[in-house]
Amino acid sequence: MKATIDWQGQLQFSGTADSGHQLTIDGPPDIGGENAGFRPMEMILLGVGGCSAMDVMHILKKSRQDVTGCRIEVDGTRASTDPKVFTDIHLQFFVSGRDLNDKHVARAVQLSAEKYCSASIMLQESVNLTHDYTIETAD
Repeated sequence: MKATIDWQGQLQFSGTADSGHQLTIDGPPDIGGENAGFRPMEMILLGVGGCSAMDVMHILKKSRQDVTGCRIEVDGTRASTDPKVFTDIHLQFFVSGRDLNDKHVARAVQLSAEKYCSASIMLQESVNLTHDYTIETAD
């Protein structure tokens, strides 16, 4: 797996991954950026959330749950001094569907956290990672 980061000027960079997809990375104006893209630490939260979301959805589909929606709110707390690493990350899953089985949803979240999500498992040695879920009934 490989990614390339190319400087675009000021604090703006273009990132491209093996998949061919591209994104913009930038900083806030108060440090010389133009606020034209994601901050690197935001991408870490998105990566952890996206990785976990894919796991949970894959597991729920395999267990034949009638899922109609899945949203993950990822809340990160950073240290107050440099380097301002994440100290805590909480993933709150909101899974909606018809007749969802609580045990299946709980197990999917647990399996992602403990076995499958390489992004969160990689971080758990240095970050307090927590997970929770809410089941919402679909109309």
